Amino acid sequence: MFSHNLFDSIILATERDQRLLRCEGRDWNLRFTVWHVTAMAVNVTTMHWNDTTMFLNLRTVGRNDTSMGENLEIIRVDQNLRTKEWNVQTVNKGLFGALYHLSTFYKWMSLEKRIYFTLQVIQAGYYPFLAVFGVPANVATIVTLTLRNCGLSRCVTRYILAMAAADLLVILIDLIFRHIPIVYLERFYFLWSFRVCNVHAVFLYAATDCSVWFTVSFTFDRFVAICCQKLSYKYCTEKVAAVVLGTVAVVSCFKNIFWYFMLSDRYSVRNTPSFCILTFATQLSAVWIVIEFLHHMVTPCVPFVLILLFNVATIRHIVVSSKVRSRLRANNAAKNSRDSEMESRRKSIILLFIISLNFILLWTVLMVYSIWRRTYYLIADSALMSDVVLEIGFMLQLLSSCTNTCIYAVTQTIFREQLTNVLKYPFVSIFRCIQRYKNE
Repeated sequence: MFSHNLFDSIILATERDQRLLRCEGRDWNLRFTVWHVTAMAVNVTTMHWNDTTMFLNLRTVGRNDTSMGENLEIIRVDQNLRTKEWNVQTVNKGLFGALYHLSTFYKWMSLEKRIYFTLQVIQAGYYPFLAVFGVPANVATIVTLTLRNCGLSRCVTRYILAMAAADLLVILIDLIFRHIPIVYLERFYFLWSFRVCNVHAVFLYAATDCSVWFTVSFTFDRFVAICCQKLSYKYCTEKVAAVVLGTVAVVSCFKNIFWYFMLSDRYSVRNTPSFCILTFATQLSAVWIVIEFLHHMVTPCVPFVLILLFNVATIRHIVVSSKVRSRLRANNAAKNSRDSEMESRRKSIILLFIISLNFILLWTVLMVYSIWRRTYYLIADSALMSDVVLEIGFMLQLLSSCTNTCIYAVTQTIFREQLTNVLKYPFVSIFRCIQRYKNE
């Protein structure tokens, strides 16, 4: 109403000015004035309409902000500082989701997306197979080593027993309770109701650290036994091995307590390095970036370097000592006799090198991705690595927890015999019970 009255007043004033201007012979000013005043009136009306529209938009934005706040409390929006064209992690992570995308959108997918969804389908059979094989294999290894009839020293037995126990925990906590629910997402939506993700993370990373650093401890023990003969009599004992393993376990637990405070208690049910829901403030804070970067440096970057150094030093010492021993035996009358010490040392070294090589090869991909991912947030011009690398890294890292039993069986003859007896024992016991029942 106000805008119409104003428009009428302006028109009347304009007509009065027009008569005056005609008398003065200035028609061109009138046209400009009429156009300008009419535009002002239209703008006033438009301004009122815009004010009403702005108020409605503000109410809509308020509702959207409220909905966004509620959604952020439930779903972790794991997006980077820079926009990616298409983030494969935002797509349905389950097996049926992968099959659906491959069957429906395969022609329009890039090669990276095809590989990513194909890996999801492979993981649906790969992870359950690792669980079915890894749990019995590590349990059988623990039982076999507990019998202490494997031809290994008590010190070496203690280290290998601890490594098998740590690998078993990794399979249970990481593989079965984390990766399998992510692959079969449609059957594990109930995990949203369990608010223990930060506690799960503490145990998971503590078990992983124990598995890695037990390998480093075993490598160092063999380095001392071979390269430091005087120190080996004091260090390479069962009591010292127990102290070292206990210290590593305690330090690993205390080191990973910070995950309880850095992560929330809700599962994101997604295959990311931090599988709990994070707030933007935590994910993008400098403190969080530095802590996670240091975490990946300590495990497994530092163990990589230590294992390589110890193995290089051990190889160098073995080569030198073997040449000296060969020269001494060449001058000995019994040069054709078997050198039992060298054969025992050779078996121990083969076991050490295969375990170290297995660890390095299967952990490299995940280590490179983890360091690169944190570097992406620290360096502005760095490129984000593909999520396919992350999936392959997880698959290889979990495989490393299932292969040590095979390594022991291949390299140690006595261990292989004892493992066979352990595996036969349940069936032999059942057969004997059946025979006794028939005889009675």
